[in-house]
Amino acid sequence: MLRARDRPRLWRSTFAVVGWAALALQYILMVGPEPLQAMPGLTVNFFSYFTILTNVLAALALTAPLVRPESRLGRWAASEGVRAALAMYIAVVGLTYHFLLSHVWDPQGLAWLANGLLHYVMPIAVVLDWLMFTPKGLLRWRDPVKWLAFPVIYTGWTLIHGFASGWWPYWFMNVPALGWAKTGFWAAAMLGLFLVVGLALVGLDRVMGRAAVMKSEG
Repeated sequence: MLRARDRPRLWRSTFAVVGWAALALQYILMVGPEPLQAMPGLTVNFFSYFTILTNVLAALALTAPLVRPESRLGRWAASEGVRAALAMYIAVVGLTYHFLLSHVWDPQGLAWLANGLLHYVMPIAVVLDWLMFTPKGLLRWRDPVKWLAFPVIYTGWTLIHGFASGWWPYWFMNVPALGWAKTGFWAAAMLGLFLVVGLALVGLDRVMGRAAVMKSEG
């Protein structure tokens, strides 16, 4: 029977492999058929998806504490705040895809597999990892505001890259198509969603932390 202390390691090993494999598959599908000279631009586009960046961070956070737990990266990735922030980011990835993006395309075959792993399997796995294996009771209500730095920086990059290249990763960030007013609305709505999800995680953290303390005292 698997010991309790081995369960996080098995879980994280499994989904680290899943995450890296899904990212590799998605990259191959995106750049594979294109000529060699197009690869630099396509690679920049690949890493300009919030989904890709978040899944890279998630896979790294699952891998680093297993491979180099005492390294600076390993300790950073294992910290409660980082794992909660990643849970917030990737939960929004799953929610946004399901409610805003899944209707605009119909992936088939390997594209369907990569899409499902990145938008459904990994978000569920990372959120469950936080719920089951991350110590609770250490988060603060102001933490979700700090976690907004990543999506804010990403939004800035998307605007710069979009106007420079004419390529936009998501329809709700396409300024030329929507105009500044509608794009601003969607940007504010997305930041609001991040904040709501983050606050919900902090609330859960506090409830679960108190429950753990009461159980240990009882």
